[in-house]
Amino acid sequence: MSTNSKPKMTDIEIYGVESIPAADRTSTPSDLFKIAFGGANSFATVLLGAFPIFFGLSLMQGLLATLLGVVVGSAILAPMAVFGPINGTNNAVSSGAHFGVVGRVLGSYLSLLTAIAFYSIAVWTAGDAIVGGAVQLFGWHDSKVFRGFAYGIMALLILAVCIYGYQFMLWINKIAVTGASFVLVLGFIAFSGKVNWHYVGSFKSTASVGFWPAFLGSAFIVLSNPISFGAFLGDWSRYIPRDSGGMRVMKAAFLSQIASLLPFLFGLVTTAVVAEKAPDSFKNFDYVGGMLATTPSWFLLPILLLAIIGGMSTGSTSLYGTGLDFSSVFPKLSRVQATIFIGIISIVLIFIGRFGYNLVTSVTTFVTLIIVCTTPWMIMMMVGFLHRRGHYLSDDLQVFNRGQKGGAYWFRNGFNVEALFIWIFSAGLSLCFVNVPGQFVGVLGSHFNGLDISLLVAVILPAVLYWLTLKFSSEPAAIHGELGARFRPAVDMPTAPIVKK
Repeated sequence: MSTNSKPKMTDIEIYGVESIPAADRTSTPSDLFKIAFGGANSFATVLLGAFPIFFGLSLMQGLLATLLGVVVGSAILAPMAVFGPINGTNNAVSSGAHFGVVGRVLGSYLSLLTAIAFYSIAVWTAGDAIVGGAVQLFGWHDSKVFRGFAYGIMALLILAVCIYGYQFMLWINKIAVTGASFVLVLGFIAFSGKVNWHYVGSFKSTASVGFWPAFLGSAFIVLSNPISFGAFLGDWSRYIPRDSGGMRVMKAAFLSQIASLLPFLFGLVTTAVVAEKAPDSFKNFDYVGGMLATTPSWFLLPILLLAIIGGMSTGSTSLYGTGLDFSSVFPKLSRVQATIFIGIISIVLIFIGRFGYNLVTSVTTFVTLIIVCTTPWMIMMMVGFLHRRGHYLSDDLQVFNRGQKGGAYWFRNGFNVEALFIWIFSAGLSLCFVNVPGQFVGVLGSHFNGLDISLLVAVILPAVLYWLTLKFSSEPAAIHGELGARFRPAVDMPTAPIVKK
């Protein structure tokens, strides 16, 4: 079905993961920037920005760790924007060109992990801010029932946005770009007189014992935010025309995460205030409670607006893509049905994770798994893109979704075994080297003087191993375009015919 015009935001989206027809690709790289930045411009990102101070860094040390995490994460993320305009589908389906059209479900489960994590963080932080603001403004009583009610309302609002689909989500994120940014700027003004810019933290210098693990662990937490978008960029860039892709979408994706420094720095600065003005909240890592306790009364209402707008933007960008993709993993479910199914599961996990476990442990565990699992997958996608010179057979990528088998990316019964093994090995070894102080330490995390080298492992190992695999293995010439393969000449060999299962 082709509408030949931009649909209304209240129209329920008709497309799933099938390739979007050229006539219906009505979005721009600017829209990609708005969704990606809007999805990060919330209390969820503010909470991640609090971790450097919580780990004991000074305000200036925390600023450097935040800059490092955002810039490195943005650079790793940016190339993942190119697949949507080329194939007109999401990144999980596009990954079938490298992991096999059945093996691409790996991307689907990575997006599920990320969706649950950031959907949960969005609901938790928004709900806590709503409850805390209501207590301060109206004198209401704080309780688990009240918080549970706030979480439930936010979770259902986000789910409703995802059911409507892409255009409604784009509208919400346009509001988040301007509205949430305005509130955060007001927040810097509100706290300007309370910030001790010389806040020293727990480490007198970089030579202090434990400084580098804390510094790198902080950057690791920050970096998880841009990395988390890797599985989702294609959900939004698939509506961008093919000839508007390339460097333009990469630039939009990169700048969207650089812009997220706004909420990150708000979290960093206000946590330093909380550490000095509300030490009990800081010790219990009750960031929202401590921040509200030190907030000028005139800023309480804007905080409530930020909580609602930001919660809906972050939550919808996380949950939308997973519902979209699982409609292809389970073909009997439509996009709407799959979204509701995944949403219900996520809501249950939100309550278990918040009331059954420590918040800090929940967040650090989620973000650790996101980085070590998603980064190798992203790196392999990029290496594969370079090898194929950006040439993909979009129709062959849809074989599994249509209940067929065969095609250029069938490999061994739909799986590229070598690629999947490289991912498993790289993600597993990267997890072993994680060292987030006091929270998550892998079995090899205490080596290298306690430095966390998990990201280096997650980037370098899959890049080298997958390059070697492409260098010394043969691929059919049909997979490549007129320019052929980059790392090794393709061979004249047939691909499996596409047939019904």
